[in-house]
Amino acid sequence: MEPVESLPLETAEKIILRWDSTASEEAREKMIFEGDREEVDLYLRAVDEIQRSMSTATISDEQSKVNSSIQIAMARLEDEFRNILISNTNPIDTSSSLHHPNTEEDDEQQEPPREHQLDSSGAASVSSITTSGSSYRSASSIREIDLLPGDAVEDLRCIAERMISCGYLRECIQVYGSVRKSAVDASFRRLGVEKLSIGDVQRLEWEQLEAKIRRWIRAAKVCVRTLFASEKKLCEQIFDGVGTAIDDACFMETVKGPAIQLFNFAEAISISRRSPEKLFKILDLHDALMDLIPDIDLVFDSKSSESIRVQAAEILSRLAEAARGILSEFENAVLREPSKVPVPGGTIHPLTRYVMNYISLISDYKQTLNELIVSKPSTGSRYSGDPSTPDMDFAELEGKTPLAIHLIWIIVILQFNLDGKSKHYKDASLSHLFIMNNVHYIVQKVRGSSELREMIGDDYLKKLTGKFRQAATSYQRATWVRVLYCLRDEGLHVSGGFSSGVSKSALRERFKAFNAMFEEVHRTQAVWLIPDSQLREELRISISEKLIPAYRSFLGRFRSHIESGRHPENYIKYSVEDLEDAVLDFFEGIPVSQHLRRRSE
Repeated sequence: MEPVESLPLETAEKIILRWDSTASEEAREKMIFEGDREEVDLYLRAVDEIQRSMSTATISDEQSKVNSSIQIAMARLEDEFRNILISNTNPIDTSSSLHHPNTEEDDEQQEPPREHQLDSSGAASVSSITTSGSSYRSASSIREIDLLPGDAVEDLRCIAERMISCGYLRECIQVYGSVRKSAVDASFRRLGVEKLSIGDVQRLEWEQLEAKIRRWIRAAKVCVRTLFASEKKLCEQIFDGVGTAIDDACFMETVKGPAIQLFNFAEAISISRRSPEKLFKILDLHDALMDLIPDIDLVFDSKSSESIRVQAAEILSRLAEAARGILSEFENAVLREPSKVPVPGGTIHPLTRYVMNYISLISDYKQTLNELIVSKPSTGSRYSGDPSTPDMDFAELEGKTPLAIHLIWIIVILQFNLDGKSKHYKDASLSHLFIMNNVHYIVQKVRGSSELREMIGDDYLKKLTGKFRQAATSYQRATWVRVLYCLRDEGLHVSGGFSSGVSKSALRERFKAFNAMFEEVHRTQAVWLIPDSQLREELRISISEKLIPAYRSFLGRFRSHIESGRHPENYIKYSVEDLEDAVLDFFEGIPVSQHLRRRSE
């Protein structure tokens, strides 16, 4: 290409003055870069000639005239620069990144796609995604888009070169930053990123925050990997090579405020009051930020953006510490849970359901928590001497991860609390039934989760199984030993002279005692509840195996002695079949009539 012929200084000054927006209404209403390209090139040549004349002008009047022309030209170029930016800026269409095919409920459990390719209307199109250029773009998760058309970028670069060479760097950066920051703010609004201070976030109810955390996780990935990365690329396209680190200065002018606004939300969560219900959303936030840290380090890789990298790293560290603290506080809350009102019927306590569902969710986050939980529980060592805290021999758990030990410790604490609650039942049988129900529920929850079972281990699971079976045995002893005691032979036989016989009065009293005792057990224990149908059936079978043969044998040995006397129906009230039917009423949680149902003769 042949070199462009320079303009005479006088001609250049006339061109500059013709486009002086302070002196001409036509110049105010028209924009040079929206018109004919020849006019654009002519104006830029005029600016170049005026700039050259700055170094050659020798007479003070001439210097003054050149300086005045330069000021007019820079003011004009600043307006043109702003107009090109504004007229070519379109908010990014974020809908394709936020609208996942899964339901809102699925969004809680699944991460949105890692590759956010943003559709847009206007300049920012999917077809413009690129991974070429600076080294950071080699990261597969970075998905840039061209924010402005190529010809607009070229015009902005031409203007920037001239403004900066004439000493108008600060004005250029300010104009660029103000316009692009507004564009970023518009994209933030579309992504649902709200302008909330740390105080604002901490004043929100947790239910509100849960929804905002889900949206923040999706939005943050788009912001870092597409929005901020694309802004960085645009700065490089316009300013790279124009001056030392000018592209980075413009990038930070544009995104520093929005980036701080974005990360302030996560920071507010990381330093908020800890409570058990927050753990899993904090872990979601931690995992999302952990996933983003490499991209944050790549996009904000300069010295001037170090504060953004540091803020993100510090938030990640605080989220990890918050998760550890919440787990510890959860353990204390389970230990100290104060409710003393017995649950009706000895069924599963709400605390048991809550705790086991909670640790099942913990097991779903095993990968993250295994990295975060690095120490064993601080209490619970064997023979601690504190009667308000259970003992656990950590030596028996050698080889398990700290997280697994914490989960076992939580179950130990839960059982300790349940043992205390069982003492609030006035009936010892019901107390044992309560422990059986609750420990059985714990066992079933562990067995139902492969992750939880792997961490708890079969050895400890066997201990839990033994405990609920022992509770079932203790229940049967507390209830049925005294019932079956009525069916013994001792005390019924009398001896006199040369023969022995049966005391009918003692036998009548024995049948009366059995009837009364069984009716009371039947009446009370029908309203007791074993929610697990298999466990309920197993216990009924066990009761029947002890009760029915004993009653059948007793009836067979002594029935004739009662039936030979007056009103035998007052003493032999129930057949074997009546008792078999009655056992089926046990543990259904449903009241029965005062007396047993009699089989029709």
